Amino acid sequence: MATDGGTDGATALPQLAEPAPGAPRRAPGGSAGDRYHDIIQAAAVLFAERGYLATSMRDIAERVGLLGGSLYHHIRSKEELFVAVHDYALQYASEQIEAAVARETTPWERLKAACVRHLELQLNPEVNAVPFLSDFRNIPAELHDKLIARRDIFERTYADLVDALPLPPHIDRGVYRLLLISLINSVRSWYRPGRMTIAEIGLQILYVFRHEADAGGGLHGRDA
Repeated sequence: MATDGGTDGATALPQLAEPAPGAPRRAPGGSAGDRYHDIIQAAAVLFAERGYLATSMRDIAERVGLLGGSLYHHIRSKEELFVAVHDYALQYASEQIEAAVARETTPWERLKAACVRHLELQLNPEVNAVPFLSDFRNIPAELHDKLIARRDIFERTYADLVDALPLPPHIDRGVYRLLLISLINSVRSWYRPGRMTIAEIGLQILYVFRHEADAGGGLHGRDA
């Protein structure tokens, strides 16, 4: 999670208008949707900018123009709010990656599309909530299992993509998937704009991960 400052004024989770399935909506009178969404957006930006521990419910309330006590009409606790932000971010990332994958037909091109879109989300300063999901070091231990269980659901997309690859039998697909996702999630720590585009970095990642499966082969025109 980013604990040093983030991008001022950045939006958190574009184009998500409804809470994730199962997320609480506690305001009376059927008016919770817009206010709840505002709270999720504000919390996502603040968690990304300051980190979980340094963000208070008062900070979030002030960001959306509520009195501190009024926030509890919409959400019960900071822990619950963080889980809701986490769910939103995973929902958004999943939708974006699945849409990119759906445009491709061959196994390697589908995986390349997933990697490139995932990298774009990780490196886009307008999407603060997605990158911080890869690091739970500053999150209370009691939240770990719940967050990791939800992240495991997100990673099923990659499990399906990796299962479809023509990999040699000595490569463990679970380890392959975890190494690939870990690498994508780490790019934010070293990426600097300039020498390569995000798409080119995604292609390089696939060259590395395809090396033994198809030594010397490109990602265009030679898919199994």
